[in-house]
Amino acid sequence: MRITAPSTGSRLTGKWMVAGALAVLASVVVLIAVILAPQADMARLAQLFVNGLVTGSILALAGVGATLIFGIQRIANFAHGDFLTIGAYAAFVVNVVLGQNLLVAAMGAMGAVALFGVAAHFGLFRPLRGRGTVAIALVSVGLGLLIRNVIFIVAGSQTRQFNVNQSEVITVGVVRLSPGQAVAVAVAVVVSPLVALFLARTRVGKQMRAVADNRDLASVSGIDVERIGVYVWILAGGLAGLAGVMLGLSQGTFDPNMGLGPLFLIFTAVVLGGIGSAYGALVAGLVLGLAMELSTWDALFGGLDSKYKPVLAFVVLILLLLYRPQGLFGQARVL
Repeated sequence: MRITAPSTGSRLTGKWMVAGALAVLASVVVLIAVILAPQADMARLAQLFVNGLVTGSILALAGVGATLIFGIQRIANFAHGDFLTIGAYAAFVVNVVLGQNLLVAAMGAMGAVALFGVAAHFGLFRPLRGRGTVAIALVSVGLGLLIRNVIFIVAGSQTRQFNVNQSEVITVGVVRLSPGQAVAVAVAVVVSPLVALFLARTRVGKQMRAVADNRDLASVSGIDVERIGVYVWILAGGLAGLAGVMLGLSQGTFDPNMGLGPLFLIFTAVVLGGIGSAYGALVAGLVLGLAMELSTWDALFGGLDSKYKPVLAFVVLILLLLYRPQGLFGQARVL
């Protein structure tokens, strides 16, 4: 008997069918809640949607870098959350200490974390290549601890904030935002599509996705996987730096432990989207952020207490690992 593997088209169709079914189910639940909800709750829904967009964009931008690092370098970088912290503190120096505007501060943060990522690649992870996924993951945990404690020593444990008047309120329709949240929303709306376009349309973006899908085949096809490995650290560092600035703005204040909170959520988005799938991480991060925020809506079966939002992400991760361990957009991998 001749057995043939399923075609790429059929695999992609299956992924989109699963994602489509989940989207339809979620849409039906939200639609029923919208119909039954009083008018006052609709303002709350709009507010939660905007909050979810910000949270989801932070997870998506950080998740894209984390998933590409694993897909291309086979490194589960558990210091990725602390990369966000480096970005926030680098932006703080540019914005508050040097007196520059937030745009310049964000660019400085992206550059600083990108340089740090390249330094970590050449100085730490590349020399350890071939030592085993678990060993390198433990090394990344140690790197995260080192980053955190160095920031504690240099900057102190006190909370910091950007040069933004967080007490001011910006009203857009029924949505109320602090200036920091407004900036984070604007960045989310602009940058997330740009990242998707970069991965889809540019030569480097296509090569990154090719190496993440199949490193050996990409190498045989003439792609310089070592060069792409450096580029992915630059991209991952830059996006992590930007995500750190967005997180600091949306929270209002931050401290050296800032990166610990989103780390689990970032890797949940990576697994949900499919390890190594950049598009998957981008979509999954947005979906996870929206789901966590919308789950607290009172009209949706009473709403979930906000302190249990990470628990919702944990439940989603468990169910996914049980029924579709390769993620919604990924393929089975051997660690």
